Amino acid sequence: MARKNSGSSRRAPQAAKKGRITKDADIDFSDLPELSDEQLKSSRRLGRPRLGDRAKRLISIRLDPELLLSLQEQAEKKGVGYQNLIHQILQKATGT
Repeated sequence: MARKNSGSSRRAPQAAKKGRITKDADIDFSDLPELSDEQLKSSRRLGRPRLGDRAKRLISIRLDPELLLSLQEQAEKKGVGYQNLIHQILQKATGT
């Protein structure tokens, strides 16, 4: 079965034709100065921060559109993100 391309993947061939995509191999990094130990120490990790003792795992879940809208509305009223609300609901349901 063929995988469905994401929106950005479907546009990649068009972008490539227009010269918008640059491969890493085509980039000249030789003019970049080396970072000092001080600069490396002060740099920060990119990406989502770890929360708690263990990092949260990224999963995919399919929800009914009406259910998702309801959860998003509840989350907005409570002033939290809808994913955090779903997490709270699941924690409460499982007793963890």
